[in-house]
Amino acid sequence: MIFIGTSGFSYDDWRGHFYPQTLDKRDMLTFYAQHFPAVEVNSTYYRLPSPYMLSQLAAKTPPKFRFVVKAYKGLTHEREKAQPKVFAEFRRALEPLRQMGKFGCILVQFPYSFKPAPESFRYLGFLAEQFADWPTVVEFRHAAWVTEETFAWLREHSLGYCCVDEPRLKGLLPPVVQATSSLGYVRFHGRNAEKWWRHEEPWQRYDYLYRPEELASWVPRIQALAEQTEATYVFFNNHYRAKAALNARQLAQQLGLPLLSEGS
Repeated sequence: MIFIGTSGFSYDDWRGHFYPQTLDKRDMLTFYAQHFPAVEVNSTYYRLPSPYMLSQLAAKTPPKFRFVVKAYKGLTHEREKAQPKVFAEFRRALEPLRQMGKFGCILVQFPYSFKPAPESFRYLGFLAEQFADWPTVVEFRHAAWVTEETFAWLREHSLGYCCVDEPRLKGLLPPVVQATSSLGYVRFHGRNAEKWWRHEEPWQRYDYLYRPEELASWVPRIQALAEQTEATYVFFNNHYRAKAALNARQLAQQLGLPLLSEGS
């Protein structure tokens, strides 16, 4: 199965572009779930979530809706804080999603500074142990990870590989597609090369609207990924002014996936 959605949903600048102008922020997820079958929750990167918070989100969505939860930054960017008790607290927060049948997987995104080295593989091994029995996908940011050694290691430890589409800049990951677990995963970050490293506001990096032909080049690759996996998640992170939502619907159409009807 292929689940298409966006990276996050609670954006004020989506009003008038995806959400009705007067929509209450508390109703955004309910509206979103009328259009997409899955969402990537990114707020959990900034602070550890609570079981109550995630259960409240799940209650606003239909039975077959899926949540992917981004790992807390203390487990990826501030690894000196990554004690087993922090992993345990994060896992505990996810339990309501699993009990409600709405848990997709954990997305673990490492920073650009995280590069292949013995200590890096040791940490990945520790992380795999902490998330045993929890489907997990790893997103690297440095191109040095794109090797057969990395893919083989991920397969051995049942960790998924996050394929990405982003600017073709030196050091960033190329659009390589690999299935290293039962999950396929693709993130579209946009191709705003000019603003990727130099921007005044974080959103400027993701201010990009994919052209139909750029999306079309991914169709056979996503289809091949889905054939090798039990579930494949595709999320758009080019979130400025709901460009992610527009591109997600366009790609769903190109893949021949049924679109959720307006207001259904």
